[in-house]
Amino acid sequence: MLKLVIEGQELWDESTESFKRDDNETVILNLEHSLVSLSKWESKFEKSFLGKQDKSVAEIVAYIEAMIVDENYPTGVLEKLTQAHISEINNYIDSKQSATFFSEIKRQGGRSEVITSELIYYWMIAFNIPFECQTWHLNRLFALIRICNMKNAKPDKMSKHAAAQRNREINESRKKQLGTSG
Repeated sequence: MLKLVIEGQELWDESTESFKRDDNETVILNLEHSLVSLSKWESKFEKSFLGKQDKSVAEIVAYIEAMIVDENYPTGVLEKLTQAHISEINNYIDSKQSATFFSEIKRQGGRSEVITSELIYYWMIAFNIPFECQTWHLNRLFALIRICNMKNAKPDKMSKHAAAQRNREINESRKKQLGTSG
């Protein structure tokens, strides 16, 4: 969860002739980049958030709003977001949120699939991932789905050439162990 502190306005205090921050207007927002927020955004815009097409400023602001988990927050608070807040949100969205590392093996000729919230829910159902995980950071949920997919995948079938080579190596090893010639 990302906790954003949006400071109150700076006001001029004539009695002390200095700027003071109005702490009554300071807002703390709790944000989650999760399947729930993704689903909220996609139901509003009826297109894939994770797609490659660029998003308008309004769509980006709507996603930030969908990420807010607080039930009550002041209207207009998103208009007070600074560039530093946006950078913090982007860093949070891009973070792995997991200790799992994957070796990247590029597949050739693989089909690309548009990933939507419904597809992610399908993966959760297919891998018996509990629905409580829908509030996890999205990248952490993707890591879990990827691990489930890897663990459930059938091992790659060995080619005839590779199997023959393996058998030759096993035979040579056994000959050496037993001290025989064949």
